[in-house]
Amino acid sequence: MTITFLGTGTSQGVPIIGSTHEVCLSNDLKDKRLRSAVMLEWDSYRYIIDCGPDFRQQMLRENVGHIDGIIFTHEHADHTAGLDDIRPFCHRTGDVPIYVPERIADNLQMRFHYIFTKENRYPGAPSVSMQIIYNKAFTLSGKEILPVEYFHGKILIFGYRLDNFAYITDFKRIEDDEREKLKNLDVLVLSALRIESHPAHLNLEEALTFIEQLQPKKTYLTHISHRLGFHETVEKELPPNVFLAYDGLKINV
Repeated sequence: MTITFLGTGTSQGVPIIGSTHEVCLSNDLKDKRLRSAVMLEWDSYRYIIDCGPDFRQQMLRENVGHIDGIIFTHEHADHTAGLDDIRPFCHRTGDVPIYVPERIADNLQMRFHYIFTKENRYPGAPSVSMQIIYNKAFTLSGKEILPVEYFHGKILIFGYRLDNFAYITDFKRIEDDEREKLKNLDVLVLSALRIESHPAHLNLEEALTFIEQLQPKKTYLTHISHRLGFHETVEKELPPNVFLAYDGLKINV
């Protein structure tokens, strides 16, 4: 399976509009971060986890001609606001399957009413096939997908495990029974927002502590803000098996 980091930034991306912070002014391309999402590919199949406001740009950059579906972690705009931009895929191949945790289905149907309505549909609107997912394993194109439920601030959201790979973003804390799902990983993708603490996200110290507890073989940090620091500087300070992800990075698991 190949994982492509479509974006590795936090909700405002990096650089932030109008910011004069030194990281926002960096010329290093690894300090340019679109909103967080990944693309998963195995055999001839291609799935996206999250569809944020940079979705169009990410699809163009990676020259993506088709997708087999989109899996959502939660309803926040930096993970869902690009849903309208699936239109080219709809026009080419029909309804795009989307896999939505039960709690956020109503949220998407309210915000994107014109996509889900069956009455007086605008002819250019995207079309989706929505599948509600629960906190139990389901199968996509022959591969088992295991949701992992955890807290993002006060709300419960999903990360996902496929084989010995897990994608865990917007993470703050997890119950013990859900933590068990993250044992024996070859690759963990984990959010690490910044140096300072945050009520809804791990900071770098908390992320490294969690990694030490889980002991995955490798970890890639994502959902990064400018306040974490320069990519090159932070990368040099990380443990040998921990790396900063960056936009466009591809790894094989």
